[in-house]
Amino acid sequence: MAEGKIILTYAGLKKYEDELQDLKVNKRHDIALKIKEAREQGDLSENAEYDAAKDEQRDIEARIEELESLLKKAEVVDEDEASTDAVSIGCIVRIRDMTEKEDLEFKIVGSTEAASLGGSISNESPVGKAIMGHKEGETVKVQLGDETLKYKILKITKEE
Repeated sequence: MAEGKIILTYAGLKKYEDELQDLKVNKRHDIALKIKEAREQGDLSENAEYDAAKDEQRDIEARIEELESLLKKAEVVDEDEASTDAVSIGCIVRIRDMTEKEDLEFKIVGSTEAASLGGSISNESPVGKAIMGHKEGETVKVQLGDETLKYKILKITKEE
């Protein structure tokens, strides 16, 4: 991957594009109305609604700028083309924690899409980085501080 690129799945790309569209079309309009209503109340120097609306406007514009930058750097991984021969971005991986004897399942995604509580981890996380490129049946070691964890890759699949 090229330096500075942000890896996204198609679902992640769509999510960010939708958020950007909503911010530009709906949120900008809503905040413009709030500012207009606050201005109509008179003296702006002591107008809490006006100050709050301007703060919200700054937050929206900052998020728009952040999303536009992210999307310019986005490199989309075609999950349909991802092989299940080895762990790669877009794959769903089932692993066994060899210490806890517990099975875990998650999707490997780029760092901006990762949400461990949502069932996805980054390819740059310690576990993600350790299992990338490995095949079913292989055991990998993950160094977390002073602790070394072992995981066995049980299954590699794709979303249907």
